[in-house]
Amino acid sequence: MEESNEVVLYIYDLTQGMAAMMSQMLLGRHIDGIWHTAVVVFGREYFFGSHGITSCLPGATVLGQPLRKEVIGQTFIPQAVFSDYVRGLAESTFRGTNYNLLHHNCNTFSEDLCQFLCGIGIPKYILDLPQEFLSTPLGQSLAPLIASLDSGGDPTANFQHESDFLRGGPRATSPGFDQLNTQIEQARQQSQELNERRNKIRDKIDKKSKKKDKKSKRERGQGSGEGSDQNSTGMSEGEAESMNGSNGVNGSIPPEMLPSEMVRKEEEAERLAEEERKKNREPPIIFKEVDPKLELECLVNLVDGKLSEEEQVAVDELHQYLLLGEGAWALGDSFLVFVGRMLRDSSLSTEVRVHLLRALANAALKDDIILLLHQDRRDHVLMNFAQDIDRHPPEEQQAMALFMCNLFENDNASEWLLYISEWQYSNQSISNIRATTKVTVHCLLSACPRLKDLGTALVHNLASKEVKTVVFDDVAVEISMALLQFFNSEPSEEHLFRTMKALSKFVMVSPDVPQFIQMIGPHPKTMRGKSERINELIDLISKKVR
Repeated sequence: MEESNEVVLYIYDLTQGMAAMMSQMLLGRHIDGIWHTAVVVFGREYFFGSHGITSCLPGATVLGQPLRKEVIGQTFIPQAVFSDYVRGLAESTFRGTNYNLLHHNCNTFSEDLCQFLCGIGIPKYILDLPQEFLSTPLGQSLAPLIASLDSGGDPTANFQHESDFLRGGPRATSPGFDQLNTQIEQARQQSQELNERRNKIRDKIDKKSKKKDKKSKRERGQGSGEGSDQNSTGMSEGEAESMNGSNGVNGSIPPEMLPSEMVRKEEEAERLAEEERKKNREPPIIFKEVDPKLELECLVNLVDGKLSEEEQVAVDELHQYLLLGEGAWALGDSFLVFVGRMLRDSSLSTEVRVHLLRALANAALKDDIILLLHQDRRDHVLMNFAQDIDRHPPEEQQAMALFMCNLFENDNASEWLLYISEWQYSNQSISNIRATTKVTVHCLLSACPRLKDLGTALVHNLASKEVKTVVFDDVAVEISMALLQFFNSEPSEEHLFRTMKALSKFVMVSPDVPQFIQMIGPHPKTMRGKSERINELIDLISKKVR
C-alpha cells in the first residue's frame, strides 16, 4: 500500500480574541476571529503572504501556536509532486505581487493546497469571512501583521520563501549525487573545450590551405617565367613562405599545437560515429524554411545607423558564418555582446529581435554552432532571454522557440540545452534545462497555433534524447502536467502523436508521472482511436498507468 501523509490546517486568529469581543460594537454583528490559515504537510508549514509562498517548521511564525489544528485528511501525493506543484503556484497564481488582503490571501492558498492534496476544502466559515470587516479601519490595521509573517519565525533558515520555490527549493543533501553531477559537468566541459580547440585549429588549417590553393592557382595562371620575385600580393616569395610556414599550412600555429596523426584518426572516428548516430536516431523535428539571406537583409535595414563600429563588425561576422561558408570561428568574442544588446535594448523594434533570432535559428542547423553556445557560458545571453519567454511579444516567442527547436539538429547543441549547471538570474537559480522546459511548457499551453506547433516539436525532441535520467528528474513532472493540459485542447493527430510520444518517455523516466496521470487525468486511453501509431503509444503508457 502506498504511503500516506497527514494534512493539517493550522488556524490562527490575527486579532488574538479582539474580534470576538469588539465585533458586535464595531460592526453590529459577532465575528469569532479574523482567520489566518496555513497547511502543514511533510513536516513543513506552508502559507501565502505579500512575499509569496513561504514555509517554515510548524508553529515557527510570529503568531506562535495556532488557535486550533484541524485535520483535513490523508494525502497519497508524493512529496516530489507536491513540491513541483507548489513551485508552479509560486511562479504563477501565488506570486507575492498577486497577494490581495481581501480577495487572494492566505486562506485562498490553503483552500487550493487542501483541494490538491486531499480533494477537500478548508472550513466554509473561514472562506466566508465577511469582507466588510476587512474593509474597516480595524481590518486594514491588520495588514502590517500579515505582511510581517514572512519575516518572523526562526531566523536560522527555517523559512523557505518564494524565490526558493521558483528555483526548485532546498533539497535533501546527497553528497554522492552532487559529486557525480560535478564530475559529469566537469568532464563534459573539458571535453567541449578540447573539441573547441581542435575545431579552431582545424578551421585555421583549412583557411590557410584555401589561401595556399588560391595562391598556387594565381601563380600557375601568371606563369613562372615573368622574372618577378614577387607574387600577386606584392610579397616576395620569402615573405610568403614566412607567412605560410615551411609547409605552407600551419602559419602562426606552433607545431606542438597541431593535431597528431593519432588525434586526426580519433577525430575522424568520432565524426563517423556521430554520422552513424544521426542515421540511427529518431530524427528531430526541425524547421529549415528560414532564409538566412532574407533575415540578414531585414536585420541590416532595421539597424542601419544604430550600430557602433564593433556591432557592425558583429553583423559582418554573422554574414560570413551564414552566407560565405566560414566556420563558427568567424564569430568574434564580441558577437554575443552584440546579440545581448539587440535582445535587451527596448529602443529597438520587435522586428530586430525576430530577424536576429530567425537568423540564429538557421545557424543552429550548423554542426559547429556549439562553439558559439559555449561562448555564452559566462553571460547566458540566450538562455536568460529564453527564461523570460512569457514577457516577450508573440513574434519573439516564436523566433526563440524556432531557434531552440533547430538546436536539436546536432547532438552537442541539443545536449547544451539540457545542461543542469545553475546560475542566478532575476533573483532565482536557473539552468539550461529549466529555461528549455519553460519555453516548451509555455508554447504547449499557448493559444497561438504556431507556438503550439513549436511546443509539440520541442517536447518531441526532448523526449527523443537519450540522456541520463538525472537530467529529467526535476522537469519530467512539470512537462507532463503541461502535456495533460494540452490534451484537453483537442490537438491534431500530428500534435497528439508528438506529445503522446513524449509522455510515453516520461512515464518511464519518472515514477511520479504515472501517479500524477492517475490523479489529474485525462487518462491517455480516452484518446484512443485517433490513429494506429497513437494507439501503440497509449498501450506503452498504460503499462505504467493503471
